[in-house]
Amino acid sequence: MIQSDAAASRQHQPVPVELKSPVNHSSRVANPLAAVAQRAIDARLSSGETTTELKVRDFSAWYGDFQALHNLELDIPKNRVTALIGPSGCGKSTFLRWINRMNDLVASARCSGTLEAGGTNVLDRALDVVELRRRVGMVFQKPNPFPKSIYDNVAFGPRLHYRLKKRELDALVEKSLRDAALWDEVKDRLDKSALGLSGGQQQRLCIARTIALSPEVLLMDEPCSALDPKATRRVEDLIAELRNNFTIIIVTHNMQQAARVSDVTAFFFEGRLIEIDETLTIFTSPKNPQTEEYVTGRFG
Repeated sequence: MIQSDAAASRQHQPVPVELKSPVNHSSRVANPLAAVAQRAIDARLSSGETTTELKVRDFSAWYGDFQALHNLELDIPKNRVTALIGPSGCGKSTFLRWINRMNDLVASARCSGTLEAGGTNVLDRALDVVELRRRVGMVFQKPNPFPKSIYDNVAFGPRLHYRLKKRELDALVEKSLRDAALWDEVKDRLDKSALGLSGGQQQRLCIARTIALSPEVLLMDEPCSALDPKATRRVEDLIAELRNNFTIIIVTHNMQQAARVSDVTAFFFEGRLIEIDETLTIFTSPKNPQTEEYVTGRFG
């Protein structure tokens, strides 16, 4: 059982969602929960036990006098997709930004508790934050390519962190673009400005730029909110592929998206973690009545 700090106190009826028979995980289906069911089966059949990538204990965060997060307790599993859901202002993005210390840039931000990534204390003030952000990459809500060529966008991080020969850098750029499902679309114009790409292509370029540094964790803060349905589908398909090599934490307001792409779902409300469990459980038989009310659209 995945840890949560808010256990339900009463029994209730399961969420009335009809599941179709599980289908091949590689195919896209009309009912996203069918894909979730198949992923659960795949996970049980895979060898070895799930290990923890991120460990959070009694974690709280403030902006000035306002407490944004309250005593969070959760484990994020390695090489799986964890979705953070909840209404606007519930603390999802705040939590995400503490994982790679982006909130260091906010003067009024402070926190307490324990937050470990891969056994490293993320909150240690002596920690090399640049190295932390290499290990824990982030993709933002709106695509933010650098005003450089497509090639230089992907090569930017490796040039800072590594000493690579030209052919090694070329190979890394190509691999990153292939892994981001973008290579075939841009291979003949790598020297062109990244700003000339479509919104969906720009977001996949930002993903390529992030994974070029071989992070262990990939944070995604509503990565599809500014994209059209077709571009959203490409990014979601990409997430399904990347989960084999990265631990992914995604913030989303789209319940169907959370069901489609994630293995684990955590529900936040007013700065508190209400429930975290396998995605199939959260959407079909949540233990907390408040979770059921949210995922069935009764509030939020």
